[in-house]
Amino acid sequence: MHTIKVQSTGCYFRPDSKRVLVRPFIPTDETLVQNIVNRALALSAQEIDDQLAVLNEDFDNRHVNIEGYWQRNFETVKNRLHITDELSARRQVYIGALFSGEYALESAALFNPSLVAHPDQTGVAPGALRFVLSLRATGEGHISSIEFRSGVIKFSGEVEVDDVVPLVVAPELKKNPTYQKQIFLHKLREMGFENDWSALIMKSLGESFTHQELTSSIRAAAEHEEHQPREEERTMECLDWLARSNYEIHFSPDSAFSQRIIFPVSANESNGIEDARFVRFEDDDGSVCYYATYTAYNGRAILPQFIETTDFLNFRVRTLNGSAVQNKGMALFPRKINGQFAMISRQDDANLFLMFSDNLHFWNEPHFLRQPLYPWEFVKIGNCGSPIETEHGWLVITHGVGPMRRYCIGAMLLDLENPTKIIGCLEKPLLEPKGGDREGYVPNVVYSCGGIIHQGKLILPYALSDTSSTIGIIDLDELTQTILRK
Repeated sequence: MHTIKVQSTGCYFRPDSKRVLVRPFIPTDETLVQNIVNRALALSAQEIDDQLAVLNEDFDNRHVNIEGYWQRNFETVKNRLHITDELSARRQVYIGALFSGEYALESAALFNPSLVAHPDQTGVAPGALRFVLSLRATGEGHISSIEFRSGVIKFSGEVEVDDVVPLVVAPELKKNPTYQKQIFLHKLREMGFENDWSALIMKSLGESFTHQELTSSIRAAAEHEEHQPREEERTMECLDWLARSNYEIHFSPDSAFSQRIIFPVSANESNGIEDARFVRFEDDDGSVCYYATYTAYNGRAILPQFIETTDFLNFRVRTLNGSAVQNKGMALFPRKINGQFAMISRQDDANLFLMFSDNLHFWNEPHFLRQPLYPWEFVKIGNCGSPIETEHGWLVITHGVGPMRRYCIGAMLLDLENPTKIIGCLEKPLLEPKGGDREGYVPNVVYSCGGIIHQGKLILPYALSDTSSTIGIIDLDELTQTILRK
């Protein structure tokens, strides 16, 4: 049986515990919070300045604008403080530092990568391609975030990765994001909160509305009820959850790709943003947008979510809606098929499915595509990123789980115009965990969240046992011909 050669690029992405982000470190107990603040209030102005001088000397070289993070964390906690006097700017910053801590983003792992063409190809040599690589970074408590790298694939096939800037930056959270009423109504109906109370709130809002407008509408509706029944309280909680789950973030244009960190924001992703599958999507009118599906995890349940960006500076995070939004591993096709959006998914934690929709945010009626066929995937199969268009069909890189929870990477081809039709599958793995690559945070795993084709080669980034990542190169013709030979 033919074995396909996977050429190593020599590029490795390994976790670095020195890459740290400032995060809130705030006790849940209100008494503890107030006691900490009281100690800070007891210091003189000079003592505050002295303490900040020591802190800046210790932490300023580890962060971009460290005092900006401290001020942000003071703003987070100030509404919980019982303070009547106006605090000086320096005391606010010091209190913010008391409620801050460093989080080592990738101290445990840097894995499950996806690769797409960079939105700016200016100045790239003929036959070369600039790329963006996303990675899942995991640190203390197994909390995952999204990191980025950039680089160039040369005409020769050599891969060069841009130098990593050591100091990371968090994005600014847009304070008054906009929402679409259609999505809100659909999600309320899906969650069982389509009632008189939600109708009253949504009635005064336009087809698109801001968070501030939603808050005002909720407040106005609440004034109609002196004592709110439990149903109305739960509806209000649902609306608040939905608003916070749909947010917008922005990075400074001065930041390098490797500095940008998308860390959990909403409650449903509080324990991790997992396995983002980015794809460069080209619409029928030629416009391009980058989308990513990811798994939001709150420590108890998972929820598929959606990211949109055109420039990797401004990101919109959205909930996905519909009965087919289930399980992990949803991956969008890079263009419409017969006028519809298409998504490959796994509804039941075992088999592959296809979904079609007229709207990116609504998915229903999954079509069964394929069950596990070979021993190395007998436990379950899934995708390793968005399908890739080739002259022979849609190339779907898959993962299969077999005995001893061993993850291998495979591949199959789907018909271009009717992707419910399978043209062929690899009978044996394209990649499997071997040697030192099988050792790691989760042993015996190779996994990818998406690659691209360039100059007749499949450029496939993949993770090694949920610890580090690398990039391999596979001859596309050899791969497709092996699939077609069955």
